[in-house]
Amino acid sequence: MIPAKRQKYNQQFTEEKYKNFLEKLQDGYCEIPFRVAETPIFIPKALKAKLIAAGEEIISLIKQPDFKELTKNSIPKNWNVPNENEQPHFLTFDFGICKNEAGELTPMLIEMQGFPSLYGFQSHLANSFRQVFEIDNSVNHFLNDFDEKQYIQLLKDVILGNHQPSEVALMDVDAPNQKTAIDFFVTQKMLGIKILALEDIKKIGNQLFYEENGKQIQLKRIYNRLIFDEVADNTEIFKNSFDPREELDVEWVTHPNWFYRISKYTMPFLNSEFVPETRFLNQIESIPADLENYVLKPLFSFAGMGVIIDVTKNDIINIKDPENWILQRKVTYEPVVEALDGGVKAEIRMMYLWPDNGEPQLCINLARLSRGKMIGVRYNADFDWVGGTVGFMED
Repeated sequence: MIPAKRQKYNQQFTEEKYKNFLEKLQDGYCEIPFRVAETPIFIPKALKAKLIAAGEEIISLIKQPDFKELTKNSIPKNWNVPNENEQPHFLTFDFGICKNEAGELTPMLIEMQGFPSLYGFQSHLANSFRQVFEIDNSVNHFLNDFDEKQYIQLLKDVILGNHQPSEVALMDVDAPNQKTAIDFFVTQKMLGIKILALEDIKKIGNQLFYEENGKQIQLKRIYNRLIFDEVADNTEIFKNSFDPREELDVEWVTHPNWFYRISKYTMPFLNSEFVPETRFLNQIESIPADLENYVLKPLFSFAGMGVIIDVTKNDIINIKDPENWILQRKVTYEPVVEALDGGVKAEIRMMYLWPDNGEPQLCINLARLSRGKMIGVRYNADFDWVGGTVGFMED
Protein backbone atom coordinates (compact mmCIF):
# COMPACT_ATOMS: atom_id res chain seq x y z
CA MET A 1 0.00 0.00 0.00
CA ILE A 2 3.09 2.21 0.17
CA PRO A 3 4.33 1.31 -3.33
CA ALA A 4 8.02 2.11 -2.81
CA LYS A 5 8.17 0.07 0.42
CA ARG A 6 6.32 -2.84 -1.13
CA GLN A 7 8.49 -2.90 -4.22
CA LYS A 8 11.71 -2.79 -2.19
CA TYR A 9 10.50 -5.53 0.16
CA ASN A 10 9.39 -7.88 -2.61
CA GLN A 11 12.62 -7.38 -4.57
CA GLN A 12 14.80 -8.40 -1.64
CA PHE A 13 12.55 -11.19 -0.33
CA THR A 14 13.92 -14.74 -0.46
CA GLU A 15 12.72 -17.98 1.07
CA GLU A 16 16.04 -18.24 2.90
CA LYS A 17 15.49 -14.83 4.54
CA TYR A 18 11.98 -15.90 5.53
CA LYS A 19 13.37 -19.09 7.08
CA ASN A 20 15.97 -17.06 9.00
CA PHE A 21 13.22 -14.70 10.13
CA LEU A 22 11.12 -17.57 11.53
CA GLU A 23 14.16 -19.02 13.32
CA LYS A 24 14.93 -15.64 14.88
CA LEU A 25 11.30 -15.20 15.90
CA GLN A 26 11.21 -18.52 17.77
CA ASP A 27 14.76 -18.51 19.15
CA GLY A 28 14.75 -18.69 22.95
CA TYR A 29 10.96 -19.05 23.17
CA CYS A 30 9.09 -21.93 21.53
CA GLU A 31 7.92 -23.23 18.19
CA ILE A 32 5.06 -21.15 16.77
CA PRO A 33 2.08 -23.36 15.82
CA PHE A 34 0.25 -20.68 13.84
CA ARG A 35 1.33 -19.36 10.46
CA VAL A 36 3.36 -16.16 10.39
CA ALA A 37 3.09 -14.40 7.03
CA GLU A 38 6.04 -13.74 4.73
CA THR A 39 5.53 -10.00 4.85
CA PRO A 40 4.40 -7.11 7.01
CA ILE A 41 1.85 -4.60 5.69
CA PHE A 42 2.97 -1.09 4.77
CA ILE A 43 0.15 1.32 5.65
CA PRO A 44 0.00 4.84 4.15
CA LYS A 45 -0.86 7.97 6.16
CA ALA A 46 -4.38 8.35 4.77
CA LEU A 47 -5.43 4.83 5.77
CA LYS A 48 -3.69 5.15 9.14
CA ALA A 49 -5.73 8.32 9.83
CA LYS A 50 -8.97 6.47 9.03
CA LEU A 51 -8.02 3.55 11.28
CA ILE A 52 -7.38 5.96 14.14
CA ALA A 53 -10.66 7.83 13.51
CA ALA A 54 -12.62 4.58 13.39
CA GLY A 55 -11.17 3.48 16.73
CA GLU A 56 -12.00 6.82 18.34
CA GLU A 57 -15.65 6.48 17.30
CA ILE A 58 -15.90 3.07 18.97
CA ILE A 59 -14.22 4.31 22.15
CA SER A 60 -16.74 7.16 22.32
CA LEU A 61 -19.50 4.55 22.60
CA ILE A 62 -17.61 2.53 25.24
CA LYS A 63 -17.05 5.65 27.35
CA GLN A 64 -20.74 6.57 27.36
CA PRO A 65 -22.14 6.61 30.94
CA ASP A 66 -24.85 4.12 29.96
CA PHE A 67 -22.53 1.61 28.26
CA LYS A 68 -22.81 -0.99 31.03
CA GLU A 69 -26.61 -0.70 30.96
CA LEU A 70 -26.54 -1.00 27.18
CA THR A 71 -24.51 -4.21 27.33
CA LYS A 72 -25.94 -5.82 30.49
CA ASN A 73 -27.52 -8.66 28.49
CA SER A 74 -24.25 -9.51 26.77
CA ILE A 75 -22.93 -11.52 29.73
CA PRO A 76 -24.27 -15.09 29.92
CA LYS A 77 -25.89 -15.57 33.33
CA ASN A 78 -23.77 -18.62 34.13
CA TRP A 79 -20.51 -16.77 33.33
CA ASN A 80 -21.06 -13.50 35.17
CA VAL A 81 -17.97 -12.89 37.31
CA PRO A 82 -18.36 -10.71 40.44
CA ASN A 83 -16.43 -7.51 41.29
CA GLU A 84 -16.36 -6.10 37.78
CA ASN A 85 -14.28 -2.94 37.47
CA GLU A 86 -15.28 0.25 35.65
CA GLN A 87 -13.26 -0.23 32.47
CA PRO A 88 -11.53 -2.83 30.34
CA HIS A 89 -7.72 -2.75 30.34
CA PHE A 90 -7.46 -3.88 26.72
CA LEU A 91 -9.34 -2.94 23.57
CA THR A 92 -8.76 -4.54 20.19
CA PHE A 93 -10.65 -3.58 17.03
CA ASP A 94 -10.30 -5.65 13.84
CA PHE A 95 -10.77 -3.82 10.54
CA GLY A 96 -10.94 -5.34 7.07
CA ILE A 97 -9.21 -3.17 4.47
CA CYS A 98 -11.73 -2.34 1.75
CA LYS A 99 -12.46 0.29 -0.89
CA ASN A 100 -15.20 2.88 -0.46
CA GLU A 101 -17.44 4.26 -3.21
CA ALA A 102 -14.80 6.84 -4.08
CA GLY A 103 -12.27 4.05 -4.68
CA GLU A 104 -10.24 4.98 -1.58
CA LEU A 105 -8.89 2.42 0.87
CA THR A 106 -10.97 2.39 4.03
CA PRO A 107 -11.27 0.24 7.18
CA MET A 108 -14.46 -1.67 8.00
CA LEU A 109 -15.00 -3.09 11.47
CA ILE A 110 -15.15 -6.89 11.56
CA GLU A 111 -14.77 -7.72 15.24
CA MET A 112 -13.96 -6.08 18.56
CA GLN A 113 -12.81 -7.37 21.94
CA GLY A 114 -12.34 -6.11 25.47
CA PHE A 115 -9.75 -8.84 25.90
CA PRO A 116 -5.96 -9.00 25.51
CA SER A 117 -4.36 -9.97 22.26
CA LEU A 118 -0.69 -10.59 21.39
CA TYR A 119 0.57 -7.45 23.15
CA GLY A 120 4.00 -8.93 23.83
CA PHE A 121 4.52 -10.88 20.64
CA GLN A 122 3.64 -8.05 18.23
CA SER A 123 6.56 -5.92 19.38
CA HIS A 124 8.92 -8.89 19.06
CA LEU A 125 7.48 -9.74 15.64
CA ALA A 126 7.99 -6.18 14.34
CA ASN A 127 11.57 -6.07 15.62
CA SER A 128 12.32 -9.39 13.90
CA PHE A 129 10.90 -8.16 10.58
CA ARG A 130 12.95 -4.97 10.86
CA GLN A 131 16.20 -6.79 11.50
CA VAL A 132 15.95 -9.58 8.95
CA PHE A 133 14.33 -7.59 6.14
CA GLU A 134 16.05 -4.24 6.82
CA ILE A 135 12.92 -2.11 7.26
CA ASP A 136 13.85 1.52 7.96
CA ASN A 137 12.45 3.94 10.55
CA SER A 138 10.22 5.92 8.17
CA VAL A 139 7.45 3.47 9.12
CA ASN A 140 6.45 2.37 12.61
CA HIS A 141 4.50 -0.50 14.19
CA PHE A 142 3.81 1.70 17.24
CA LEU A 143 1.25 4.53 17.22
CA ASN A 144 0.76 7.74 19.22
CA ASP A 145 4.52 8.40 19.26
CA PHE A 146 5.20 5.36 21.45
CA ASP A 147 8.63 3.81 21.34
CA GLU A 148 9.53 0.37 22.69
CA LYS A 149 10.64 1.59 26.11
CA GLN A 150 7.48 3.66 26.65
CA TYR A 151 5.30 0.83 25.37
CA ILE A 152 6.79 -1.77 27.73
CA GLN A 153 6.42 0.66 30.63
CA LEU A 154 2.72 1.19 29.89
CA LEU A 155 2.24 -2.57 29.51
CA LYS A 156 3.83 -2.99 32.95
CA ASP A 157 1.59 -0.30 34.45
CA VAL A 158 -1.53 -1.95 33.04
CA ILE A 159 -0.73 -5.57 33.86
CA LEU A 160 1.08 -5.18 37.20
CA GLY A 161 -1.01 -2.36 38.64
CA ASN A 162 0.34 -1.65 42.13
CA HIS A 163 1.78 -5.14 42.64
CA GLN A 164 5.13 -6.86 42.45
CA PRO A 165 5.74 -9.16 39.44
CA SER A 166 5.73 -12.21 41.77
CA GLU A 167 2.15 -11.34 42.80
CA VAL A 168 0.89 -11.23 39.20
CA ALA A 169 0.47 -14.12 36.77
CA LEU A 170 -0.62 -14.67 33.22
CA MET A 171 -3.23 -17.42 33.42
CA ASP A 172 -4.79 -19.80 30.92
CA VAL A 173 -6.10 -23.36 31.13
CA ASP A 174 -2.89 -25.02 29.95
CA ALA A 175 -0.87 -21.88 29.37
CA PRO A 176 2.50 -23.31 28.17
CA ASN A 177 0.76 -25.41 25.51
CA GLN A 178 -1.64 -22.82 24.08
CA LYS A 179 -1.28 -21.79 20.43
CA THR A 180 -0.36 -18.30 21.57
CA ALA A 181 2.25 -19.53 24.10
CA ILE A 182 5.01 -17.52 22.41
CA ASP A 183 3.16 -14.34 23.40
CA PHE A 184 3.05 -15.62 26.98
CA PHE A 185 6.81 -16.23 27.02
CA VAL A 186 7.63 -12.86 25.43
CA THR A 187 5.36 -11.13 27.96
CA GLN A 188 7.01 -12.98 30.83
CA LYS A 189 10.44 -11.82 29.63
CA MET A 190 9.20 -8.22 29.32
CA LEU A 191 7.42 -8.01 32.68
CA GLY A 192 8.89 -10.71 34.90
CA ILE A 193 5.49 -12.20 35.77
CA LYS A 194 4.60 -15.86 36.25
CA ILE A 195 2.88 -18.01 33.62
CA LEU A 196 0.40 -20.30 35.37
CA ALA A 197 -1.93 -22.98 34.12
CA LEU A 198 -5.31 -22.99 35.86
CA GLU A 199 -4.37 -26.09 37.86
CA ASP A 200 -1.25 -24.32 39.23
CA ILE A 201 -3.51 -22.01 41.26
CA LYS A 202 -5.13 -23.11 44.52
CA LYS A 203 -7.82 -21.38 46.59
CA ILE A 204 -7.45 -20.99 50.36
CA GLY A 205 -10.44 -19.18 51.81
CA ASN A 206 -11.18 -16.54 49.20
CA GLN A 207 -7.51 -15.99 48.30
CA LEU A 208 -5.48 -17.56 45.50
CA PHE A 209 -1.98 -19.02 45.78
CA TYR A 210 0.66 -20.73 43.69
CA GLU A 211 3.65 -22.70 44.93
CA GLU A 212 7.27 -21.83 44.24
CA ASN A 213 10.29 -23.47 45.87
CA GLY A 214 8.00 -25.06 48.45
CA LYS A 215 6.41 -21.74 49.45
CA GLN A 216 2.84 -20.57 48.96
CA ILE A 217 2.77 -17.16 47.24
CA GLN A 218 -0.44 -15.15 47.14
CA LEU A 219 -1.66 -14.25 43.67
CA LYS A 220 -3.09 -10.73 43.84
CA ARG A 221 -3.68 -9.90 40.18
CA ILE A 222 -4.45 -12.18 37.22
CA TYR A 223 -3.54 -11.28 33.65
CA ASN A 224 -6.42 -13.31 32.31
CA ARG A 225 -6.04 -15.16 29.00
CA LEU A 226 -8.73 -17.74 29.74
CA ILE A 227 -11.68 -17.54 27.35
CA PHE A 228 -14.73 -19.03 29.05
CA ASP A 229 -16.16 -20.18 25.71
CA GLU A 230 -13.27 -22.64 25.52
CA VAL A 231 -14.20 -24.32 28.82
CA ALA A 232 -17.98 -23.93 28.80
CA ASP A 233 -18.48 -27.68 28.36
CA ASN A 234 -15.79 -28.67 30.83
CA THR A 235 -16.31 -26.76 34.07
CA GLU A 236 -14.93 -29.77 35.96
CA ILE A 237 -11.48 -28.24 35.42
CA PHE A 238 -12.28 -25.63 38.09
CA LYS A 239 -12.54 -28.33 40.80
CA ASN A 240 -8.76 -28.77 40.90
CA SER A 241 -8.13 -25.03 41.08
CA PHE A 242 -10.72 -22.28 41.58
CA ASP A 243 -13.92 -21.12 39.96
CA PRO A 244 -13.58 -17.56 38.57
CA ARG A 245 -17.30 -16.98 39.25
CA GLU A 246 -16.80 -17.15 43.04
CA GLU A 247 -16.15 -14.15 45.30
CA LEU A 248 -12.36 -13.92 45.32
CA ASP A 249 -9.77 -11.58 46.79
CA VAL A 250 -8.00 -10.99 43.48
CA GLU A 251 -7.80 -8.29 40.80
CA TRP A 252 -8.49 -9.13 37.17
CA VAL A 253 -6.71 -7.56 34.23
CA THR A 254 -8.90 -7.49 32.38
CA HIS A 255 -12.08 -8.51 34.20
CA PRO A 256 -13.72 -11.47 32.34
CA ASN A 257 -17.07 -9.68 31.89
CA TRP A 258 -15.49 -7.24 29.43
CA PHE A 259 -14.91 -10.12 27.00
CA TYR A 260 -18.68 -10.17 26.51
CA ARG A 261 -19.48 -6.46 26.82
CA ILE A 262 -17.04 -5.45 24.09
CA SER A 263 -17.62 -8.00 21.38
CA LYS A 264 -19.90 -8.67 18.44
CA TYR A 265 -22.68 -7.77 20.88
CA THR A 266 -21.58 -4.12 20.77
CA MET A 267 -21.63 -3.74 16.99
CA PRO A 268 -25.39 -3.12 16.49
CA PHE A 269 -25.05 -0.02 18.68
CA LEU A 270 -22.48 1.55 16.35
CA ASN A 271 -23.45 3.84 13.50
CA SER A 272 -20.42 4.76 11.45
CA GLU A 273 -19.03 4.76 7.92
CA PHE A 274 -16.44 2.31 9.28
CA VAL A 275 -18.98 -0.21 10.63
CA PRO A 276 -21.06 -2.50 8.38
CA GLU A 277 -24.81 -2.62 9.03
CA THR A 278 -25.24 -5.03 11.97
CA ARG A 279 -28.47 -6.11 13.67
CA PHE A 280 -29.45 -8.57 16.38
CA LEU A 281 -31.21 -11.43 14.66
CA ASN A 282 -34.18 -11.33 17.05
CA GLN A 283 -34.77 -7.68 16.14
CA ILE A 284 -35.05 -8.20 12.38
CA GLU A 285 -38.65 -7.74 11.23
CA SER A 286 -38.17 -9.37 7.82
CA ILE A 287 -35.41 -11.46 6.30
CA PRO A 288 -33.48 -9.46 3.66
CA ALA A 289 -34.08 -10.58 0.08
CA ASP A 290 -30.36 -10.24 -0.73
CA LEU A 291 -29.00 -12.66 1.87
CA GLU A 292 -25.95 -13.25 -0.33
CA ASN A 293 -24.76 -9.85 0.94
CA TYR A 294 -24.93 -10.85 4.61
CA VAL A 295 -23.05 -13.03 7.07
CA LEU A 296 -24.58 -14.68 10.15
CA LYS A 297 -22.49 -14.71 13.33
CA PRO A 298 -23.04 -16.22 16.78
CA LEU A 299 -22.42 -13.73 19.58
CA PHE A 300 -20.62 -16.18 21.82
CA SER A 301 -17.87 -17.81 19.82
CA PHE A 302 -14.23 -17.17 19.06
CA ALA A 303 -11.78 -17.63 16.16
CA GLY A 304 -14.59 -17.51 13.59
CA MET A 305 -16.33 -20.63 14.92
CA GLY A 306 -19.98 -20.98 13.92
CA VAL A 307 -19.97 -18.15 11.38
CA ILE A 308 -22.25 -18.81 8.38
CA ILE A 309 -20.83 -17.06 5.32
CA ASP A 310 -23.30 -18.19 2.65
CA VAL A 311 -26.53 -17.50 4.52
CA THR A 312 -29.86 -19.00 3.48
CA LYS A 313 -33.37 -18.29 4.71
CA ASN A 314 -33.46 -21.75 6.30
CA ASP A 315 -30.28 -20.99 8.25
CA ILE A 316 -32.08 -18.07 9.88
CA ILE A 317 -35.35 -19.92 10.44
CA ASN A 318 -33.56 -22.86 12.08
CA ILE A 319 -31.75 -20.76 14.68
CA LYS A 320 -33.40 -21.43 18.04
CA ASP A 321 -31.76 -18.57 19.98
CA PRO A 322 -31.86 -15.55 17.63
CA GLU A 323 -31.08 -13.22 20.53
CA ASN A 324 -27.58 -14.73 20.50
CA TRP A 325 -26.88 -14.02 16.82
CA ILE A 326 -26.20 -11.02 14.61
CA LEU A 327 -26.85 -10.54 10.92
CA GLN A 328 -24.16 -8.38 9.39
CA ARG A 329 -23.72 -6.95 5.92
CA LYS A 330 -20.75 -8.61 4.24
CA VAL A 331 -17.54 -6.69 3.96
CA THR A 332 -15.67 -6.96 0.67
CA TYR A 333 -11.96 -7.06 1.36
CA GLU A 334 -9.70 -5.46 -1.23
CA PRO A 335 -6.57 -7.48 -2.15
CA VAL A 336 -4.33 -4.58 -1.17
CA VAL A 337 -1.09 -6.37 -0.32
CA GLU A 338 0.96 -7.24 -3.37
CA ALA A 339 2.51 -10.68 -2.90
CA LEU A 340 4.96 -12.13 -5.42
CA ASP A 341 2.07 -13.75 -7.29
CA GLY A 342 -0.87 -11.34 -6.88
CA GLY A 343 -3.01 -9.50 -4.33
CA VAL A 344 -3.73 -10.63 -0.78
CA LYS A 345 -6.52 -9.45 1.54
CA ALA A 346 -5.65 -7.79 4.84
CA GLU A 347 -7.09 -7.12 8.26
CA ILE A 348 -5.62 -4.69 10.80
CA ARG A 349 -6.16 -4.98 14.56
CA MET A 350 -5.75 -1.70 16.41
CA MET A 351 -4.63 -2.43 19.98
CA TYR A 352 -5.22 -0.16 22.98
CA LEU A 353 -4.06 -0.23 26.60
CA TRP A 354 -6.25 1.35 29.26
CA PRO A 355 -4.48 1.83 32.60
CA ASP A 356 -6.39 2.06 35.89
CA ASN A 357 -7.53 5.66 36.44
CA GLY A 358 -6.27 6.58 32.98
CA GLU A 359 -7.44 6.87 29.38
CA PRO A 360 -7.35 4.28 26.56
CA GLN A 361 -4.17 4.65 24.54
CA LEU A 362 -3.63 3.31 21.02
CA CYS A 363 -0.20 1.70 21.10
CA ILE A 364 0.45 -1.05 18.61
CA ASN A 365 -1.19 -3.17 15.93
CA LEU A 366 -1.59 -6.67 14.62
CA ALA A 367 -2.33 -7.67 11.03
CA ARG A 368 -3.50 -10.78 9.23
CA LEU A 369 -3.30 -11.73 5.58
CA SER A 370 -5.74 -13.99 3.75
CA ARG A 371 -6.49 -15.50 0.36
CA GLY A 372 -9.45 -17.55 1.60
CA LYS A 373 -13.11 -16.73 2.22
CA MET A 374 -12.27 -15.57 5.74
CA ILE A 375 -9.19 -14.47 7.61
CA GLY A 376 -9.01 -17.50 9.96
CA VAL A 377 -6.37 -20.22 9.78
CA ARG A 378 -8.61 -22.97 8.48
CA TYR A 379 -9.63 -20.84 5.49
CA ASN A 380 -5.99 -20.33 4.47
CA ALA A 381 -4.36 -23.69 5.16
CA ASP A 382 -3.11 -24.25 1.60
CA PHE A 383 -1.78 -20.78 0.81
CA ASP A 384 1.46 -18.86 1.31
CA TRP A 385 1.85 -15.13 2.02
CA VAL A 386 -0.99 -15.47 4.54
CA GLY A 387 -1.17 -15.54 8.33
CA GLY A 388 -0.30 -13.30 11.25
CA THR A 389 1.84 -10.23 10.71
CA VAL A 390 2.17 -6.57 11.69
CA GLY A 391 1.47 -3.21 10.08
CA PHE A 392 4.28 -0.70 9.55
CA MET A 393 2.57 2.68 9.34
CA GLU A 394 3.79 5.77 7.57
CA ASP A 395 4.74 8.53 10.05
